[in-house]
Amino acid sequence: MRHQVQWKLCWENELQLSDHVKLAEFFRDTYGPTGASNAEPFEGSRSWAGARPELRVIAYDSSGVAAHMGILRRFIKVDAVDLLVAELGLYGVRPDLEGLGIAHSIHVMLPILQELGVPFAFGTVRDALRNHVERFGRRYSPMAVLSGIRVRSTRPEARLDLPPTRIDDALTIVLPVGRPISEWPTGTMIDRNGPEL
Repeated sequence: MRHQVQWKLCWENELQLSDHVKLAEFFRDTYGPTGASNAEPFEGSRSWAGARPELRVIAYDSSGVAAHMGILRRFIKVDAVDLLVAELGLYGVRPDLEGLGIAHSIHVMLPILQELGVPFAFGTVRDALRNHVERFGRRYSPMAVLSGIRVRSTRPEARLDLPPTRIDDALTIVLPVGRPISEWPTGTMIDRNGPEL
């Protein structure tokens, strides 16, 4: 039997303090097992790590927050090409529900992404998730999983001991929304021009 969840779309300014507290706890519990530093941004009531999402798709069940995906429209640069995207990030599934999977969140979000009028959705994941993401891509084409692309982001906080930007060699995920995947620009560097979602 499939686990029952209720999906809710929330604009960021609709969330109450109590929502942020519950989401922060969810992220600490979800990201903490992957490394203590991954849970650090979510202290207190902070429910975002870098850039703050514009929209959130949140799954709830009888135990509270079950899954989460954030969306932020922004312009990125793929080499020299400016491109409007919906960045997808802050993805998490409560550890006891890992079988729920990213596929469900993407399917709930597709109509929302279409309403936003973006040509593509874009996100990055660590290489450890390669098999999971590629399996999802084969099952739900025409999503593309791209490797060998460097992604430059600003740090969420300006610090004296670190450079203002960082470069990651993460897997890049591209989901065509308003344009075909063949129109995604080729390039080896993506500039977020802001912090990661």
